[in-house]
Amino acid sequence: MSERALRGELRQGESMARHVTWRAGGIVDRTYTPADLADLQAFLRARPVNERLYFVGLGSNLLVRDGGWHGTVVFTHRALSHLRLGESIDASGHIIADAGVAAPKLARYAALHDLVGAEFFAGIPGTVGGALAMNAGCYGGETWQAVVSVTTIDRAGTVRARPSSDYVVGYRSVTLRNAPADEWFIGATFRFERGDGAESRLLMKEFLQRRIASQPLGQPNAGSVFRNPPDDYAARLIEACGLKGRRIGGAALSDKHANFIVNTGGATAADIEALIALARDTVRSRFGIVLETEVRIIGEPITAEGTRT
Repeated sequence: MSERALRGELRQGESMARHVTWRAGGIVDRTYTPADLADLQAFLRARPVNERLYFVGLGSNLLVRDGGWHGTVVFTHRALSHLRLGESIDASGHIIADAGVAAPKLARYAALHDLVGAEFFAGIPGTVGGALAMNAGCYGGETWQAVVSVTTIDRAGTVRARPSSDYVVGYRSVTLRNAPADEWFIGATFRFERGDGAESRLLMKEFLQRRIASQPLGQPNAGSVFRNPPDDYAARLIEACGLKGRRIGGAALSDKHANFIVNTGGATAADIEALIALARDTVRSRFGIVLETEVRIIGEPITAEGTRT
């Protein structure tokens, strides 16, 4: 199929600073925003087998280096945006959510239908697809504790239904057993208990107030930069090293939460990555603990000549 037959939006040489919540980063070769699932399938079937692909939701957990990334970024938020109630065979309730649905929207939808246990999704600043890919969580909840099954798509455009048991799930990690070369989440079925939707909304309001009080929501950021090490908190370790508020270029370790890096204005991806390295190296030197990043970093740095590699 030719690209003219596709119904989505294809862009060449797109700056990812427009599409990630850090508002910084380099240029990718192409971006594609499919019109719907059928269009996404057609697009994938038309791609060369050696073309690199990267699926992005709201760009809340991603940094593209200043030298850019060679490949095609696929945006899921427009094509994969449906929510509906599923059939339940017990006293619980099921919700079927596409990968492009914002996680807070899933939380509100559950409460609207008097389903409880989804409140923590209100604190996840990304999509269902991103939450599935990293087992995102907060406020005592994790994505995969509620997953019944998922749907995926591969490079050939083939859609599969998989039970949650097909995956090895850990803290901020999800791995498909006997994984194929490329397969991406396009949706999931979640199971929640029946309860009081009004109480659920009050709990979400409390979570939001806690986020406003403790996180730099008014500045571009990507959420928590590092995973919490066992029995400790990355923010505590970074602050104990005296790094809270430290700046490199236009990037800073937030004065409000040391595990957040904010773009104070004009930050480059290199500024942000340098702060990540500084925090990781300093914590390792002082405490012997190696912090692992939650955020994903792709692409190449600017070369000495100032060009993309």
